[in-house]
Formats: sequence, structure tokens, C-alpha cells
Amino acid sequence: MLIRLLDVIFALLGLVFGLPVLVILTVIGFFDTGSPIFRQQRVGRNKKPFTLVKFRTMKPDTAHVASHLASSSAITPFGSFLRKSKLDELPQLWNVLWGDMSLVGPRPCLFNQEELITEREKRGVLQARPGITGLAQVNEIDMSTPELLAETDAKMLQNLTLANYFKYIVMTVAGKGSGDRIKR
Repeated sequence: MLIRLLDVIFALLGLVFGLPVLVILTVIGFFDTGSPIFRQQRVGRNKKPFTLVKFRTMKPDTAHVASHLASSSAITPFGSFLRKSKLDELPQLWNVLWGDMSLVGPRPCLFNQEELITEREKRGVLQARPGITGLAQVNEIDMSTPELLAETDAKMLQNLTLANYFKYIVMTVAGKGSGDRIKR
């Protein structure tokens, strides 16, 4: 209950104070791809689908696959900057506000990532709200290793205290973790 309240407060603050940045990135994104906002169906809490919102970092015609399966040639130069700076995640504050996501939780996967979904189901990970960041992200564990990712997500959820909640957020803002790997 407290974490949900913090999610709402921080998402609201992030959207209000980040509005100028969101507007600037949207305008630049428009020139970069013609379609700056990316929406995609993801696996939510209890396997309920929701629409994830991010800044587009890849060309609009890129196949909808996990990042580690996408080609690096699909990433635009501006998209590369957004990924490195993690600014592509800012619009997800709307997902947090709507209750589809938390600031801290397991990263939401695609429905075609069946191995990861199975591993997460075994460990009860899908009972939690997906998050923007978490233990796996700050330790550079991505969806290319489904079993390790599911184990790390389960460990994070079992040990998610208020202190760890803030720790993962601070580590992410400070630049820990490199985001999802891309095929080179």
C-alpha cells in the first residue's frame, strides 16, 4: 500500500517537473522517426495485458521482439541517446500513475516471450506489478537470460523493502545498469 502511494506521488512529480523534458524529447523524436511515442502490449500483473508507453528508440517498422533479438541497425541515433540516458522510460510514469506498473518491479515482457513467462509463473513473479527498474536492471540482467532474470525478479520481490525500493531507483537514476542488450 505504501509503495503504491509512493509510486503515485513520484510519478506525478516526475510528470509535472519532467514535462518540459517530455515535450522537448517528443518534438525531437518527431523529427527522428515521425512517431516519437511507442506503445506495445506487455504482460502485466497476473498476466493481464496492458499498453506500455515509451519514447520510440527504433525505426517504426522494426519487428515487435524483445530488445536482445532486435538488430542494432534498427536503433536511430537519437534512440541510442535515449536508451543510454534511460530517458526513453520517462513516459512509463503514465503507466505507473494508471496502476499498470510500479517504479520498482520486474520489467514487463512481451507475450511471445513464453520461456520467460513460464519461468516467472513458476516463481510467482507475475503476481507483482511490473516495474520500470529493479534488481535485474541495476545488475545488467536482461531478457536474454530468462531463467536468471526470473530468479533475480523473484529474489527482488521477496526482499523488496522500502530501503531497497529507494536503492533501485537511486541506482537507476545514477546510471547503474545499461538497459536491454541489442544484437550487434
